[in-house]
Amino acid sequence: QVQLEESGGGLVQAGGSLRLSCSVSGRMFSRTTMGWFRQAPGKERDFVAAITGSGGVPYYVDSVKGRFTISRDNAKSTVSLQMNSLKPEDTAVYFCAADRRDRGYGRSDFYDYWGPGTQVTVSS
Repeated sequence: QVQLEESGGGLVQAGGSLRLSCSVSGRMFSRTTMGWFRQAPGKERDFVAAITGSGGVPYYVDSVKGRFTISRDNAKSTVSLQMNSLKPEDTAVYFCAADRRDRGYGRSDFYDYWGPGTQVTVSS
């Protein structure tokens, strides 16, 4: 049984920053790929960033490279997403997800567990 819960969402002005965190309960966190996805109103859920358990290798969608940073703390079983220089187009519900097979991909169907999501709203 694996449970995920996001925190840190909110309302921010364009150009501002937010830090999202995801707490994970369950075994073998250190060997699990953790990902962040987002879904804007009227759009499909899209990949944002991921970090592998083995090696801690990060991956990002092109639109957030240089602005977002994903990190993990295996001792605390948490993964974070530092979001800087936020834009209105970043507005979405952000979801934390876990791939227990540690494949390191951004495909949503590769992830086994999902958090309930946290709202990020960036005003212009």
